[in-house]
Amino acid sequence: MSKDRLKKLAVAIDALADKDNALLLKAQEIASLRRRAAVELHGICARFVCEVNQQLSKIQLQFDPSEYPQESFREMGANLLQINVHGRILQIEFASTPETVSTENFRVPHILEGSIRCFNQESLDRAVVEEQFIFYCLERKKHNLWRFFDARTYRSGPFDQEYLISLMEQVV
Repeated sequence: MSKDRLKKLAVAIDALADKDNALLLKAQEIASLRRRAAVELHGICARFVCEVNQQLSKIQLQFDPSEYPQESFREMGANLLQINVHGRILQIEFASTPETVSTENFRVPHILEGSIRCFNQESLDRAVVEEQFIFYCLERKKHNLWRFFDARTYRSGPFDQEYLISLMEQVV
């Protein structure tokens, strides 16, 4: 009886190495996906700024940072992007979720979360800063994407050019 239990224990201990390796591999995949998602978010914003600037003749939107390689992503702490036109600001802040994959603040599994704030001097004078949440979601069909969520209205949708246009219209 003791030898059977000993053998089962040895098999279980050997299985730990495979389990630990699988967890490590999954964590590395999520870290890589987070870096690519951060670059994707920057790209959405950069294309928006570029397309708007092509239509402008008197002033230009400013986008910071103008470049965002994968190495710029901070795994620990906040990451910031900002679109500014003469003090009318869209400020995007995002960070890794505390868990590898989370459903805590949004029911769709996500690996990055944050917020987008839009404001101008008038809204600051009134102490009203519009804020909505953003999430990088792991969709079922392997088509991961950035989504926004408005907690006041429960409206949600893709974080895309149309969404950025609607936010910028609020502060201009």
